[in-house]
Amino acid sequence: MRIGIFGGSFDPVHREHKNFVRAALKSLQLDKLIVMPAHTPPHKQGRSLSSNADRLAMCQLAFADLEKVEVSDFELSQGGTSYTYLTCAHVRQSYPNADIFFLVGTDMLRNFPFWKYPEKILEMVELAVSGREDEEGWWQREQEVFTQRFGKPFVKIDYNGDAVSSTQIRVLEGAGMRLDTFVEEKVADYIEEKGLYSIPFAKEALALEKPSRALHSVRVAHLAARRAYALHIPEQDAIAAGLLHDCAKNLPPDHPYLEGFTPPDEWGEVPASVWHQFAGAYVAERIFGVQNADILNAIRYHTSGRENMSGLEKLIFLADMLEEERHYEGVEILRELFWRGQDLDECLEEALYQTIEFLKSKNADIYPLTQNAYHFIKKEV
Repeated sequence: MRIGIFGGSFDPVHREHKNFVRAALKSLQLDKLIVMPAHTPPHKQGRSLSSNADRLAMCQLAFADLEKVEVSDFELSQGGTSYTYLTCAHVRQSYPNADIFFLVGTDMLRNFPFWKYPEKILEMVELAVSGREDEEGWWQREQEVFTQRFGKPFVKIDYNGDAVSSTQIRVLEGAGMRLDTFVEEKVADYIEEKGLYSIPFAKEALALEKPSRALHSVRVAHLAARRAYALHIPEQDAIAAGLLHDCAKNLPPDHPYLEGFTPPDEWGEVPASVWHQFAGAYVAERIFGVQNADILNAIRYHTSGRENMSGLEKLIFLADMLEEERHYEGVEILRELFWRGQDLDECLEEALYQTIEFLKSKNADIYPLTQNAYHFIKKEV
C-alpha cells in the first residue's frame, strides 16, 4: 500500500493545495492520501489561526470529491505544537507495511533540515517534493544538496505549482473580494458565511478610492500581512491598516465624510501629499468605526512618519513605499532591509533618509514630522 501525508495549516485550503494533491496521487501512484490540518505548525507558533473546526471543515469541503483522499483530525485532536515526526510515527504505526510519503513543496524542502528530528522523519517516511514556480532543473540541484545532507534522496512529484499563498487569500477576503479564483466554490461560500477573514468596512473604504489606488491598498495590506507575524504584529491589524490607509486619498475636501475635519496645525502647514493621511484616520474612525488606536495611528502617519512609531506604524509606512508595483531608485535596497532582522528600524532609517533626500532634490519643503521621525530613528539605530 502506498500512502501520502499532506500537512499544513490550511487557513484557508486553496485550489493549489488541491492541484498538488491530484498530482501527488498520480505521480506517486498512491492508494490513499491523508490531508492533515495542523493544530499549531512549529513555524507559525504565536500566529492566530482560524479555529480547528473551521479549518477541518474547509478541508473536508475542498477534498470531498477526491475518492482516495482522507481528511484527518489527528493533529488537531492532539493539541499543542504539531510536529511532523509525531504524525509520521502515528501513520507508520497504523500502516506498518506501507510505503509512506510525506508531501512538501520546495519552500518546505529547503527548511527541512531545521525541522524537529528530520532524520527520524526519514526513517519512517520518504520525502516527496513538488516544485513551486521553480526553474527547470530545480530538482537536480535540490536533490544533490539533500542527498549530501541526509544520505538518501527525496522523491520527485511531477508537478510545478503556482506560489499561491493563504495569506494573500485572507487579504482578498478582508477586502471583500470574491475568492472563487483561489478556492473551491464551497470553501468560498463557507468563508463568506462564517466571516472568517472579514475586515469591517474595508470593502466600503476601498470603494472610495480609484480602482488603481484600491489595488495599491490591497498590495500594501498583503505585504504588511506577510511581514507581520515575524514582527509579532497581529495579522488582522496589519491587513486592516493596509486596506484602510488610503481611504481618503481620492476624497475632495468637501466630501460629506470629511465634514468637521481640520488637519492638525502644530507642525505647520500640511503638504498636499500628506493631507490624506490625517483625513484617512478621521474617516476610518468617524465613518467606519475603527477604534483600535494603533490602526488609526498607522493610517494617520503612513506618509509622513513620526518619532517613536509603533511596530504597526512602521510596517504600514514601509509597506506603502515597498509594495511590488513601487519602482524607484533605491527601492531594492529598502526591500532587502525590509526582510532582514527582527525589526524594521534599519529599513525605516534608510527609507526616511531616501525620502528626505528626494524632497531636497526637488527643492520641496520637508514636513517636520518626517524630519523628526528620521532624527529619532537614526538615534535608535
